[in-house]
Amino acid sequence: MALNIKPLSDRVLVEPAAAETTTAAGIIIPDTAKEKPQRGTVVAVGNGKKDHTMTVKVGDTVLYGKYAGTELKYDGKDYLIMREDDILAII
Repeated sequence: MALNIKPLSDRVLVEPAAAETTTAAGIIIPDTAKEKPQRGTVVAVGNGKKDHTMTVKVGDTVLYGKYAGTELKYDGKDYLIMREDDILAII
């Protein structure tokens, strides 16, 4: 199913990766102690600004700041919408 959200300007829609549920040693992490993921997959990209073409594209896995973007829920899934400047790296 195609996503019917088109970010404007230099904004990017990211689907965050799932939070870790266990530690490397196998200890289960409760929901209250889970850290917000800082990486995700780009699912939609705006057209950019007059003097700025977009670097990221749909399907890129990106790293972003811990408090970057605005959370939104669409069709029961969680997404973040953020400016491309909030993205730190493509991995």
